[in-house]
Amino acid sequence: MNNVKAPTSRSYQELLIASLRNAQESAGYIEVTLTEASDEPKLLQMVLKDVIDSRLKFHNLSESAKLQWEKLDKMLTASSGSEIYCFVELLEALGFKLGITVEDGDLGGESESMIEESKLSQETANL
Repeated sequence: MNNVKAPTSRSYQELLIASLRNAQESAGYIEVTLTEASDEPKLLQMVLKDVIDSRLKFHNLSESAKLQWEKLDKMLTASSGSEIYCFVELLEALGFKLGITVEDGDLGGESESMIEESKLSQETANL
């Protein structure tokens, strides 16, 4: 038993949950799922659960969001999210593109610093 070694890397799920702490990452994760995964409707429920799990882990989930998730989770369990993907496909057929954006007040400190670093990098590159 002394030869057992602890894993030297974190699991993919742990890294994913940590990355979803960033509101921009979460928005992109949801958007890609909505626009690219219509042939896998159950995927949306898993993606939303990952975002919820991240918010719970980092104590960033309001009671209202928790209640809304519970309600939506029940609906997605019953329907697999097929009507959501049908809605996305209708929008695309009409020439629209669905986009997920972050509400201004929802950027965590980590996200804001990443945006500032990105702006600084762009300004430096323009010099």
